[in-house]
Amino acid sequence: MSEISITLLRFGFLILLWALVLAAIAVLRADLYGTRVTTRGRGREARRSDARGDKVASPSRSATGIRTGSISTRDKTAAHLAVTTGSLKGTTIPLGSAPILVGRSPTCTLVIDDDYCSAKHCRIFPEDGGWMVEDLGSTNGTFLDNQRVDDPMPFKRGDKLRLGATTVELRG
Repeated sequence: MSEISITLLRFGFLILLWALVLAAIAVLRADLYGTRVTTRGRGREARRSDARGDKVASPSRSATGIRTGSISTRDKTAAHLAVTTGSLKGTTIPLGSAPILVGRSPTCTLVIDDDYCSAKHCRIFPEDGGWMVEDLGSTNGTFLDNQRVDDPMPFKRGDKLRLGATTVELRG
């Protein structure tokens, strides 16, 4: 083998070694700094200072409109989602006509800071006067009353939806 080919192999190996070192540094940096969390609404500190002590998430855009006419079947069955266990225990989200996305991503309607929850874990959406829940391919799964959600399932008032260490309940 010529000296030039041995030198090229050495440089190639050196470049590969540096790529490995830089990839390891990028992984360590992501672990140290974590995900970026954006605040919405009034923030946790303002919610804690409420006289009632309840945490209330800001309503979706469709839920803030004025309702006219008769009350639909959906409004009679459920009015909000309530987090019953987990780090956001006590948080409520009013239900409108827009779907609710649940996960770790800051773009979700309900942002859950849980290692066992995927970035976009599940979706709760209105259909035929009721509510449905759909798993969005999460790693650890979504469970509706201890039954794994593989396909969209009806989510009725009083049902408990478990994702990671968090439980969400549909309430009226």
